[in-house]
Amino acid sequence: MVQECQVCFQVKAMCLDSVKSQDLSNSNSSEFQVSEFILLGFPGNHSWQHWLSLPLALLYLLALSANILILIIINKEATLHQPMYYFLGILAVVDMGLPTTIMPKILAILWFNSKAISFPQCFIQMYAIHCFVAMESGIFVCMAIDRYVAICRPLRYPSIITGSFVVKATLFMALRNSLTTIPISVFAAQRQYCSKNQIEHCLCSNLGVTSLSCDDDKTVKSIYQLLLAWTLMGSDLGLIILSYALILQSVLKLNSAESASKALSTCTSHLILILFFYTVIIVISITHSAAMTVPLIPVLLNVLHNVIPPALNPIVYALKNKEPRQGLYKLLKLDFKGN
Repeated sequence: MVQECQVCFQVKAMCLDSVKSQDLSNSNSSEFQVSEFILLGFPGNHSWQHWLSLPLALLYLLALSANILILIIINKEATLHQPMYYFLGILAVVDMGLPTTIMPKILAILWFNSKAISFPQCFIQMYAIHCFVAMESGIFVCMAIDRYVAICRPLRYPSIITGSFVVKATLFMALRNSLTTIPISVFAAQRQYCSKNQIEHCLCSNLGVTSLSCDDDKTVKSIYQLLLAWTLMGSDLGLIILSYALILQSVLKLNSAESASKALSTCTSHLILILFFYTVIIVISITHSAAMTVPLIPVLLNVLHNVIPPALNPIVYALKNKEPRQGLYKLLKLDFKGN
């Protein structure tokens, strides 16, 4: 009997110890919730990062200055007060907003070693990035539809692509992208971040932040993000490819070889920039999901994806056209020459 009682006391003591340890671990997990993230910058050797800051800063300045210039030209030149150039103006605003959401913080990391970012700032940046990227995708769709109607249905263009169409299409895209991207940052903010807070990235990317989560329930949130990517980006890319395919089909039927060549050159440059925009998104998603051993590639692509298209869009979409070039020469008070 004495031995049985001793065994019972030992079992009870073990049970109490296990309960206390569980309570202690739970209190520790809640106590050690991280309050900020640390953006480590580019993965790997950090000695060369200061040199990378120079081309990134130049690209950022080019994106800002070129897009501001496009807005000034469109505003001053009366001949550019058309739906096509209104879309270019909206794209210019988006192209200033997208790099501005990330570049100041990246340059602060590279120049001043300012790596800490608070929870609200991180998730606000995450939302802004997704919203601006989706908005750029939506404007690409609007511009592709505009070009399709102008080339394939020229007689109906004035009645279809009107100022009212521009306003409605822009409002629809703004509402669609601002509302559908809210759950991404909200889901990320609702996760538990127990101990890890160092992000191998220059910005608060969704995949980079949520990989630090100690929350086990990720199925619903991952499914939503996957569906959002396919429905938003997938549908936009499909509409763009369809529009440009119909444009190319119509252009190839032109009797004038010079007109066909000029239209093909314009469409090709547009398509190259658009395909770069979407291809990088796909590559980033694949490399993150595949857990690459060289994380520098997706991180660098992610940063360049938010800087290169905004810097090149004004050149490819606006300054290659005669009217904006003429407006630029007038603004600079130079003689305009060229076809």
